[in-house]
Amino acid sequence: MRDDGRSTLDDLVGQKRCSRDEGCRLGLRPLIEPGLADFTVRSFAVPDTDFTKLKTQMRATWMAGDFGVIAQYTAKTAEAFVSRLSIQRGSRVLDVACGTGNTAIPEARAGAIVTGVDIALNLLEQARQRAAQEGLAITFEEGDAERLSYPDASFDGVVTMFGAMFAPRPELVAAEMLRVCRPGGLIAMANWTPTGFVGKMFAASAKHVPPPAGVPAPTLWGDAPVVRQRLEGAGVTIKSLSCVPVFSEFRYPLPPLEVLNLFRQYFGPTQIAFSKTRRPGASRAGGRSTRTLGEA
Repeated sequence: MRDDGRSTLDDLVGQKRCSRDEGCRLGLRPLIEPGLADFTVRSFAVPDTDFTKLKTQMRATWMAGDFGVIAQYTAKTAEAFVSRLSIQRGSRVLDVACGTGNTAIPEARAGAIVTGVDIALNLLEQARQRAAQEGLAITFEEGDAERLSYPDASFDGVVTMFGAMFAPRPELVAAEMLRVCRPGGLIAMANWTPTGFVGKMFAASAKHVPPPAGVPAPTLWGDAPVVRQRLEGAGVTIKSLSCVPVFSEFRYPLPPLEVLNLFRQYFGPTQIAFSKTRRPGASRAGGRSTRTLGEA
């Protein structure tokens, strides 16, 4: 199964300007220049949305099924993504919404000092087990992309792949990533785009599990103008933004319908979407859902 070429906003790489005496340890050209050094996190609350309840629901969604089974199919994509970042040995890297460690592990293999955070405790446990099997010293902690528990400028790099994009308040995510990244450091994201296969799959799921009012679609992180707007809104001036569409190839040893069943069993968001079609009076919708989700 192959995407249409817009599956990932890969290598969304930003770098704060290096101070005169600091240097750029990650070795990438400056792409983001801070305006003021004040990264005050503002409130971006959406009216009538209970974010405490929403976060609880999100945690339950990602802990449903067994995302580790699904994540293994993007492990090679994660390794390729990390390899393009030129992370230097000894760099302090924060992996936001790290899941089962798909990017944290290759970052550590490259010699980085890695901390991974995620809201799903079962995914963190799987990540710890994977790291232990390779003898890698990675710190995995429960954490929220919208409210990171680290001091300002704690990391040389902040990386997220198919993770932080799902937080409901993207402005807070942008502000927090910029806050914890040191001046001259690296910020890199890999995000699904609205027009790729995965983006269409999420759009199909949203027909059955609509997002709360005012919460933007996660795949908007795959739209370059939106990314620029969010980063500038967090208090930086963008000098140059690199957004590189990359093919993400999915290889499953199963026919299409069985791949759908794989996601239905192990992928939390798909599992929740199908559960909505099994409510009383929704039998006809259930038939349509299988066709819609299978062909998106």
